[in-house]
Amino acid sequence: MIYLIIGCEIGFWVLVACGLVARYVFGAKRLGLALLMATPVVDLILLAAAAVDLHLHGEGTPGSSWAHGLAALYVGISLAFGHKMIRWADAAAAKRAGLGPGPRKLYGSAYTAECWRDFARALLAVAIAAVLLKGLDLIAGTPLTRTGELLAAMVPAMHLWLVVELIWSVSYTIWPRKPANSPQSA
Repeated sequence: MIYLIIGCEIGFWVLVACGLVARYVFGAKRLGLALLMATPVVDLILLAAAAVDLHLHGEGTPGSSWAHGLAALYVGISLAFGHKMIRWADAAAAKRAGLGPGPRKLYGSAYTAECWRDFARALLAVAIAAVLLKGLDLIAGTPLTRTGELLAAMVPAMHLWLVVELIWSVSYTIWPRKPANSPQSA
């Protein structure tokens, strides 16, 4: 299962890279857009594989709870942050091709607001993962028994991530990010 998760992550970035190459190297804007828009298919493949694996093997495989929980969290992160990651990669590729200014650097209140949006995205990713874990549990065929095992494997990691995102957002609310050439940044 863990190899499938790694394969899906690689597949996600391969689709992004192929989409950007199609857009900026070959000038095939529609093909590039189609490849970029196909990235959620990777998530569907991972979810289907996790569901089939749980249904066939259940919790009998060592580490399966953790791997299935990680698959759900990966999909949650992909859905919550995927658009932002692809938009950043697209801007960076446009700059490299000489067709745009590149990703915009944020400072001050704009960066603080983005930190809080990322915290909201993290909350969304965790909520999606929790719903997917429950769905995987129902698909596995033994409702209300495996969910506890699956959630117990991922809840501490999810909480840690949310705490780090919260601390990050609060710290930049108190001490806003300044440009590198700012006299007060040294």
